[in-house]
Amino acid sequence: MADVVIIEAVRTPVGRRKGGLSGVHPADLLGTALAEVVQRSGIDPSEIGQVVTGCVSQVGEQSFNLGRTAWLAAGLPQSVAATTVDTQCGSSQQATNLATALVAAGVVDVAVASGVELMSRVPIGSNSSKKLGLGVPIPKTYFGQYEFTSQFEGAERIATKWGIDRSDTDGFALLSQQRAAQAWAEGRFGSQIVPVEAPELDGEGNPTGTTRTIDRDEGMRETTLEGLGNLKPVARPDGVHTAGSSSQISDGAAAVLITTAEKAKALGLTPKARVLDTCLVGVDPVLMLTGPIDATRHMFARTGLTLDDIDVVEINEAFASVVLAWQREFDADIAKTNPNGGAIALGHPLGGTGAVLMTKALHELERTDKSTALVTMCCGGGLGTGTIFERV
Repeated sequence: MADVVIIEAVRTPVGRRKGGLSGVHPADLLGTALAEVVQRSGIDPSEIGQVVTGCVSQVGEQSFNLGRTAWLAAGLPQSVAATTVDTQCGSSQQATNLATALVAAGVVDVAVASGVELMSRVPIGSNSSKKLGLGVPIPKTYFGQYEFTSQFEGAERIATKWGIDRSDTDGFALLSQQRAAQAWAEGRFGSQIVPVEAPELDGEGNPTGTTRTIDRDEGMRETTLEGLGNLKPVARPDGVHTAGSSSQISDGAAAVLITTAEKAKALGLTPKARVLDTCLVGVDPVLMLTGPIDATRHMFARTGLTLDDIDVVEINEAFASVVLAWQREFDADIAKTNPNGGAIALGHPLGGTGAVLMTKALHELERTDKSTALVTMCCGGGLGTGTIFERV
């Protein structure tokens, strides 16, 4: 198999619900990231064989092969093919893994992995809404196999199984906010962000005819343990998760350029990292959100690596218990885990988050002059995504 390398990775800011990015069409937001990753790398875009894009709610503005629409809308070459995939929350990390596989297998020499979700414009669950009159996604036969639970309930059951209480989830939520605030105060995200020119909206959500530049993540909030403690649980009356310790509804996009070491040399491109392993694993769909545990074990077994070999971990903060259960299972150093805050503070634009995490991890390795990163996510339906890469 070919030696697969990452040339460049960029992301847009992550916008809060109905925030600065909410007036942007999803294809235009993704197109901004795609154009930027091409520009920064210096590659002739016609050299790219395929674009693989992750998106969850593929309906309305996010339908019709969104990755292809975004590429063309950005004025990039029509000869470059594209496909859009749904692996729930892990969609764009799986897009990255699929792009890696395409390159490793020699199907294409160069690929772009990307992801986007405009949850302000296409709310979560829109593509399975009963209002569409197209039925429901889960057939009756499913219930004979598994109990059907929500992600909220899965997060609570994980907390129970791993002995995680309200003080743990509130404490982790505070840490995420503190780390994100420190990261922005110290300019840690500057190298990875592409600013977005977004339409300004009036109080009713209509464009005013003016634009503004969005260049900063919008999810961060002034947070204290006392304030977190006053929030009501979101799943159960006695639950441990609140809006403060769960991921935020968000808008965002990211893109990652991937090729072989040989092709990079031929094109005069400078690799930033080498992909060591990728995976997508299936886990209990009732607990649903334990995928990062199994994905980490799977990749460590394949590579011979351990957590001692990992310098930076980016694990999606869908809920605080997801990260804390993973941390307890591996006795992981929380100092190396989401060092600049995660989805609790910065937001979780569903199909865009995997590529956002890849971008964050790569730039953090460069910033700290470290070597190896692990990125992993839980996914609806009981899946786990994983990628390990090292700087070159």
